[in-house]
Amino acid sequence: MPSRIDIENLRVAYGSNEVVKGVSLHVAAGQPTALIGPSGCGKTTLIRTLNRLAELTPGCTTSGRILIDNEDIMGVDPVALRRRVGMVFQRPNPFPKSIRENVLYGIRASKMKVDHDEVVETSLKHAALWDEVKDRLKSSAMELSLGQQQRLCMARTIAMNPQVILMDEPAASLDPLSTSKLEESIARMKGEYTVVVVTHNMQQALRVSDYTAFIYLGELVEYGDTKQMFERPEKEETANYIAGKFG
Repeated sequence: MPSRIDIENLRVAYGSNEVVKGVSLHVAAGQPTALIGPSGCGKTTLIRTLNRLAELTPGCTTSGRILIDNEDIMGVDPVALRRRVGMVFQRPNPFPKSIRENVLYGIRASKMKVDHDEVVETSLKHAALWDEVKDRLKSSAMELSLGQQQRLCMARTIAMNPQVILMDEPAASLDPLSTSKLEESIARMKGEYTVVVVTHNMQQALRVSDYTAFIYLGELVEYGDTKQMFERPEKEETANYIAGKFG
């Protein structure tokens, strides 16, 4: 089941450099949310706090609260949290194993008792990759195209049955056709997973998300229904960013 995320007055700093400045945000369960804003505005740091990856960086400090289904994540074992809150990074990172074993990697590591064949098929279908690889599951993942590798990483994340899937610029290194396939997979996740995706691509945010948050200089400028924000933004900074006047 997808989870609701409540971020309350979140502050994140690396040493004396505060990069997230008192952000409060409520992410609805099962509805894709996009984080937009210029490079260096704190988007990646923000989503990396949602599964406690940010704290692995030396000198990182956080304050405020992040609740997932009303549970404070700081009281949750980080390893267990990352099973519930999966992440897809900017560049694909498949393992030098078969396509099938990539999907099952987390399942085997966690010794989860599930039907492996069913998990592989279901996960690859959600990632919009099944039809392309179903006849070569034993082939190396390294033989796949960059776009296919990224969708395989999505399938690997989905296989763990998380409630939340975080994506940090997942299409940044992909060609237009691969990007379209990746966006198709995000659409398939709606209702089953809570997807939070960081993107610089305004049209991509409009295509894949129900809600959008505009982050600027570490602060939340505006948050709301994606279509409404793009057509009738409330803040001048939002309108200027969407229009390409800076960023």
